[in-house]
Amino acid sequence: MTRILGIETSCDETSAAVLDGSGDDVAQRSLVILSQDVHRVFGGVVPEIASRAHLTSIVPVVARALADADTTMPEIDAVAVTYAPGLIGALLVGVCYAKALAFSRGIPVIPIHHMEGHLFATSLENPDATPPFTALLVSGGHTMLLDVEAWGRYRLLGATRDDAAGEAFDKVAKLLGLPYPGGRHIESLARKGDPARYRFSRPMVRRNDTPADPDYYAFSFSGLKTAVLNAVKKSDGTDKDKADIARGFQDALIGSLVEKTFRAADEYGRERVILGGGVACNAALAGAMLERMVTIGGRVFAPTPRLATDNAAMIARAGFHHYYRGERGALDLNAFASRPLPGLIAA
Repeated sequence: MTRILGIETSCDETSAAVLDGSGDDVAQRSLVILSQDVHRVFGGVVPEIASRAHLTSIVPVVARALADADTTMPEIDAVAVTYAPGLIGALLVGVCYAKALAFSRGIPVIPIHHMEGHLFATSLENPDATPPFTALLVSGGHTMLLDVEAWGRYRLLGATRDDAAGEAFDKVAKLLGLPYPGGRHIESLARKGDPARYRFSRPMVRRNDTPADPDYYAFSFSGLKTAVLNAVKKSDGTDKDKADIARGFQDALIGSLVEKTFRAADEYGRERVILGGGVACNAALAGAMLERMVTIGGRVFAPTPRLATDNAAMIARAGFHHYYRGERGALDLNAFASRPLPGLIAA
């Protein structure tokens, strides 16, 4: 049996987890996530504050994860850590700590791409969430559509041309006077809204699109954000106006995500769709995706909120894949704000 400690510090969550098992038979033994709520004061993540908070939190968070798993460092076989993408200062805290910890124990450190971690997250809760599948990764910093042929073999079909889906949620929430982060507040408010009042166009979705079009799988939310801004300026600012605008915005954004994902699943013959990232726990998204996928006999898997957020369990799970492939990080392992997803193959 192999036991791996995962560490995640790519943004504003300091997280550690312990998983054990062999191959794809992996069990989660602990998961600790410490969120930095201070960023709500500023309406967004402040990189310098995030980095400093990771510095003070990383040691006790790892200690708690080990204790919760009823294990100690001598029983850990490897340390998996997020090295990209993310806030460079935040990433460096996790990478430097992981390297020092691994070196002190004489065990390997395994670098993990944050977005690949999200691909593995749902499999920790559902053994059927395995390749081949279509993956939609939606978070505050990323919107990616992938065809996953096998673990480590990914076709990048489309990505956002501007704002990520989660970022669009946060910006629209700010326009409506809602707290940060905005996703869950928009979702809650949208439940009270009239779906017929504001019918914003689904971004980058046209009826005559074909797979040969360069934007067939691409996303863009800047135009939708502008449409919402104009609607807010013309509204009376009542609670009803805000709820109706929130509903129109969410319906349009989800409509785009669902249509693009359905196109990919249908084109590549995938019966399973995996959702990942913070926006993946949006119930309206999961419901709309399932409603569309059942028309071709498909299934939809979404992580629970705890595994949808940035967490170390998904990093440790991806770590198992790379560990058994014999991949190891060197002591000169660095952190990167941006890095291509490993394992990309031609679409």
